[in-house]
Amino acid sequence: MKVHSGEKPYKCFLCDKAFSHSATLNVHIRLHIGGKSYKCHMCDKSFSESGNLNTHMRIHTGDRPYNCHLCDKAFSQSGALKRHMRVHTGDKPYKCHLCDKAFTQCSGLNYHMRVHRGDKPYKCHVCDKAFSQCGSLNHHLRVHTGDKPYKCSQCDKSFSHSYNLQRHKRFVHSNRRPYQCLSCGKTFVTNEELKRHERTHAKPFVCSRCSKSFARREQLKTHLLKSDLCRS
Repeated sequence: MKVHSGEKPYKCFLCDKAFSHSATLNVHIRLHIGGKSYKCHMCDKSFSESGNLNTHMRIHTGDRPYNCHLCDKAFSQSGALKRHMRVHTGDKPYKCHLCDKAFTQCSGLNYHMRVHRGDKPYKCHVCDKAFSQCGSLNHHLRVHTGDKPYKCSQCDKSFSHSYNLQRHKRFVHSNRRPYQCLSCGKTFVTNEELKRHERTHAKPFVCSRCSKSFARREQLKTHLLKSDLCRS
């Protein structure tokens, strides 16, 4: 009945927390005294709660009981499934208070905050470059090592970044043209190609002398050089 009444008679003598059951208090006290009596028999890790040991054992067994009902992914922890579901729902509960960016995971927000702080804790030991994320440093190190771990399954090319491999597959091995112009319906392999094409519909570069407009800045410059009327 203590759960329903909200009564918490079992108080921690080391902090201000209180609990409705003595067993919960005992588990909590282990956090203070460092008692980790639940030991993994397959590695040197130990835990203060049996539930945490059970969760850890899934690393060794490969057990993934939490299945996504929208795709074929499965997870060893319920929290990991909950975070994954945000990929499908688009939910981004972690919002930056300095700009309008939001993230699906707390770790994503923490990484992002380094952009505002200018914090770059990951330093290259070969040159003087530093990075805000560990992954960015790992990518950079391939410049020095020449490592190209992303291999194309359809030819003998390999790449230092997964993005370059995906781009290669789209350009060379695929007929997919996922980027479509909303004005004329033309399709393109890359977003960059689509953006260049869209400028043929919108001509933002206008000559201040004759009001002629152009899709690209280079075209306007050529016009100004060649036109007797508009040349300064």
